[in-house]
Amino acid sequence: MIRPADDGDLAALVELEREAFGQGAWSAATLREELALPDRIVLVDEHDGVTTGYVDVGVVADVADLHRVVVGATHRRHGVASGLVGSAGTAAADRGATRMLLEVADDNAPALALYAAHGFEPIARRRGYYGRGRDALVLEASLPASVAGPPR
Repeated sequence: MIRPADDGDLAALVELEREAFGQGAWSAATLREELALPDRIVLVDEHDGVTTGYVDVGVVADVADLHRVVVGATHRRHGVASGLVGSAGTAAADRGATRMLLEVADDNAPALALYAAHGFEPIARRRGYYGRGRDALVLEASLPASVAGPPR
């Protein structure tokens, strides 16, 4: 089940971050702020009471920026990330976004395949974005028109 995250999810988000990013993980304070910001969409995937992953997206005007997609190691390759990305796109479109952007390491083949399956295409390269010799690709996807209509 994918649902909006709330403060009760903070401990699970912190654990997912630590597992996925180690020293580069977002802190509890950063995650708490993400949950509180009005321009953010934070969704969690939950199965049998266990938070298996989350997605974090910022929406400003007609542009959504996908900041994070994190899935616990034991739940990868089961469609969790795909469900989160799809749900994030729908939620962003509901807020008036017409396109979504993200950065991904150019050597992250599984992530590149995931994003390609959701219609993302490369529009730029950021040399050294992830450190010396580690480039990022900037990807963009058009979002379908929201059934909820334009933002109010």
